[in-house]
Amino acid sequence: MKNSLRLISFLIFSVFVFQSCSDDDNSSDVPDDVRVQNFVWKGLNLYYLWQADVPDLADDRFANQTQLNEYLASYSDPVELFNHLRVAPTIDRFSAIFSDYTILEGIISGTTKNNGVDYQLLLKTTGGTEVFGWVRYILPNSDASTKNIQRGAIFYGINGTPLTTANYQSLLANETYTLNLADYNNGNITPNGQSVTLTKSEYSENPVLITSVINSGSHKIGYLVYNGFYTGYESQLNAAVGQLKSQNITDLVLDLRYNSGGSVATATRLASMITGQYDGQLFAKEQWNAKAQAYFEENNPNDLKNNFTNKIGNGAAINNLNMSTVYVLTTKSTASASELVINGLEPYINVIQIGDLTTGKNVGSITLYDSEDFGKSGRSNKHKYAMQPIVLKIANKDGFADYLSGLRPDTRQVENLGNLGILGNENEPLLATAITQITGTARPIPQTQTKVFDHFKDSKSINNLQDQMYLDHVPNGLKNILNGF
Repeated sequence: MKNSLRLISFLIFSVFVFQSCSDDDNSSDVPDDVRVQNFVWKGLNLYYLWQADVPDLADDRFANQTQLNEYLASYSDPVELFNHLRVAPTIDRFSAIFSDYTILEGIISGTTKNNGVDYQLLLKTTGGTEVFGWVRYILPNSDASTKNIQRGAIFYGINGTPLTTANYQSLLANETYTLNLADYNNGNITPNGQSVTLTKSEYSENPVLITSVINSGSHKIGYLVYNGFYTGYESQLNAAVGQLKSQNITDLVLDLRYNSGGSVATATRLASMITGQYDGQLFAKEQWNAKAQAYFEENNPNDLKNNFTNKIGNGAAINNLNMSTVYVLTTKSTASASELVINGLEPYINVIQIGDLTTGKNVGSITLYDSEDFGKSGRSNKHKYAMQPIVLKIANKDGFADYLSGLRPDTRQVENLGNLGILGNENEPLLATAITQITGTARPIPQTQTKVFDHFKDSKSINNLQDQMYLDHVPNGLKNILNGF
């Protein structure tokens, strides 16, 4: 009799535990063949900035998990589902999905398969399909650094095939390829019969390319070329700013012309290094989709704020310059976190922008994994998919966030293929313009551009996520408002 009672009690307990687990973890209700699709739909339903504008992401679109499963089964390819659930590309230009999260993680940390040539691709004619490239800079200790190629080199083809808008991705994706070089003659791209063969290897880019001080009269002008907001290199950035501070600079030129973005936190810390006098004050405020915004405002409104700080990510004290003016060099490749620094500093100090109109990326993303809370911990071991969807807009202290068409320079000056100059040299045209404005002294006028070509792509935008602005972690608690199935 006692054994029978124990068996009955065990069965009742088992049913209770099973039911509780089923209520808490619905993964058992999701067939393996739509597991990735389920992750895609639920992640976008919860986080996607334009969730309210996608009918198939509506909170009431499915009554239960069974209905959702039936819908997901119609998409055998998770990428196809992901793209279907996005708004028009004219609105969402940046959301991405990867079948291998290690590739995604490498890109956003600055680690890629790279031969060392950072380049821009331009259209030969407006609206045309022919493309050519030019080298913006060479990464140190890369394959290209050992070859006869440098800033300003022009290439029109790969392996003897001329570049076009249709073939550039496949040609440049090869691990080893030969660049067919050309001369620039008064706006004409003329093949010169020369070439250079390059091979990619895994490369981690230190985004601090140049740190120097230029003495001009009574001015000690700090110059910093910074090419990516990578959290793993904050110590190097802080050290570079410390180097400028130790030399008692009077002015700062921040060169972001080839910086396509990165971490929101690192951008906030760079702004804090430039200033220092606004510690704890609001630098930028996030704007999420309606239901996420409501959750944050009710439960933890401080999660929406990015404040000036006195520490970098590892806890080390920030080297700050206490600048009241900063000169920022920009191009059409200046994007996302770079634009955030410009826009976020505008209400506080005088930001003088020299160069070209920026990209116009006023939105940010997060990395979502297939885990209970979409964070990295506990992610599925059945696949390696991860998403990088756009989840927020970000505004400055004054609430301004609408720069989709780019931030307009105070002095427009497009880089001239006929006179590019050497980065860091005080006669390099964009830097020379900044020095002239700082010192008020006459300098040689940069050579007039003989022809302005339309920007097409660059080496960072081709890698997709290197032109992202992103949060470093999934916000706490937001999983609580996910649909109950």
